Amino acid sequence: MFLSIDVMKEIKDIIIQSEFTKTDIIAMLSAQGDDEKLLFAKAKEIKEKEIGKKVHYRGLVEFSNICEKNCLYCGIRKDNKNVDRYNLSDDAIVEAAVFAQKSNYGSLVMQSGELASPIFADRIESLLKRIKIETNGALGITISLGEQTKETYQRWFDAGAHRYLLRIESSQKSLYYKIHPENKQHDFDTRLKCLKILQEIGYQTGTGVMIGLPHQTLEDLAYDIMFMREMDIDMCGMGPYIEHPDTPLGKHDFELMPLVERFNLALRMVAALRIVMRDINIAAATALQAIDPIGREKAVKVGANIIMPNITPGMYRNNYKLYDNKPCVDEEPQDCVQCLDVRIRLADASIGYGEWGDSKHFARRVEKV
Repeated sequence: MFLSIDVMKEIKDIIIQSEFTKTDIIAMLSAQGDDEKLLFAKAKEIKEKEIGKKVHYRGLVEFSNICEKNCLYCGIRKDNKNVDRYNLSDDAIVEAAVFAQKSNYGSLVMQSGELASPIFADRIESLLKRIKIETNGALGITISLGEQTKETYQRWFDAGAHRYLLRIESSQKSLYYKIHPENKQHDFDTRLKCLKILQEIGYQTGTGVMIGLPHQTLEDLAYDIMFMREMDIDMCGMGPYIEHPDTPLGKHDFELMPLVERFNLALRMVAALRIVMRDINIAAATALQAIDPIGREKAVKVGANIIMPNITPGMYRNNYKLYDNKPCVDEEPQDCVQCLDVRIRLADASIGYGEWGDSKHFARRVEKV
């Protein structure tokens, strides 16, 4: 719950609260030095108390970079002519799912550029059913496939998907339209409506934002956390904004904060969200690793509990490039397995092999209904 009282308090007092004002959240996002250490330590403590030390893997297959949207920040936007488009075969997608199962990841994420058509809806429904059969129902399945109709969301849910990630990117309408074209195809209210539909259907519903955008303020980010709390989301995927040179946003000479500052702010966002929403799933975004080689592990230490190893065939990875300097584009799926194991343990966490790692918040939210 958020209070309307606007009084500046010290971090040591803020982090032990159960209710937060916008000013409290801004204070957490502004924390430096010893205050930042207190913030991170409290977020780690809360995570371990509420959901334990386990990190759960989601094998990520980015199966197509064909997109009908033109988001101003995204490297696979429809109007970017410098992208080599690809679309994995159904067999290749199922093979990736089987790899995730054999690697004991527990869960799969299917992600692609945004498409909305009867053919696409049919294909995903068929794939979900096939994956369930060929992995003996062993894999939890998250999908991140953009805005769809309620009927399509329901069909995919019935076919076996039970988690859905639909990032809002910014909960502030004015900022949303600085990073998206302002038209029917990129409608802010449609995005909100889709999130509510996903919850109504019964998905574990996730959203997320970019951190360090042009024109973005700490107040905007505080509102983002308040939005996620008020939406009662079950999971979150958010990371630092990294510009792509072949996008309208990336070509403009904005006064962006340095990458290292965006990285550190992203860690404070993870920690603050963990303190505000104690039992949700929070992903350690791959974009963190694009700035710091152990960026995801650092996020785990301050509140994140989900990591998404990329299991897209290596030859396609560099073409699913939402931002510049994407890590691990020259690796094959099996290369990630041993590397991640060691790094997660160094982050004082264990790995929930073979477990779906569903959101504890979702379970508690459903119980209240």
